Amino acid sequence: MTQHALSHPKILSLEGFLAVKQALPKGFRLVFTNGCYDILHPGHVDLLTRARALGDGLLLGLNSDASVRRIKAHLGGGGAPGPARPLNSQDERAFVLAALESVDFVVVFDEDTPLSLIRAVRPQVLVKGGDWNVERIVGREEVQAAGGQVLSLPLLAGYSTSGLIERIRRAAP
Repeated sequence: MTQHALSHPKILSLEGFLAVKQALPKGFRLVFTNGCYDILHPGHVDLLTRARALGDGLLLGLNSDASVRRIKAHLGGGGAPGPARPLNSQDERAFVLAALESVDFVVVFDEDTPLSLIRAVRPQVLVKGGDWNVERIVGREEVQAAGGQVLSLPLLAGYSTSGLIERIRRAAP
């Protein structure tokens, strides 16, 4: 069986996104969020849907495989012992996220934080999940200084990637 490349028109390089952004209508309200999105679950879908509703388009900054490994190693495995993260490659994660109706653009970034990406794309709205208080959100100062809005949206209770991994581990023989 021949496997096709995991590509999608919503997956863009930073340069590709900036070219698309120039063609967007005046007054287009860009929402930005970021994360690893290793195993997509209802909490992710809920957060992305609510983030998208805050503007005209949602750009998801996706941590590269290398940045996920650095972040999860620093956090002691991201709360889930067992296999190294990410479990799904950046190409797989980007492809699944791009298929969501709520996600308009996906840009993979390799840094540990999305600060340089946020500075480059200049969103009007910056969103993270409720496990981040607004003062800790990377890029907050830049977005607010430009007159934008920074929000920490409540998480859908009972869903987390770490919790899902733990449930899978417990169910394994």
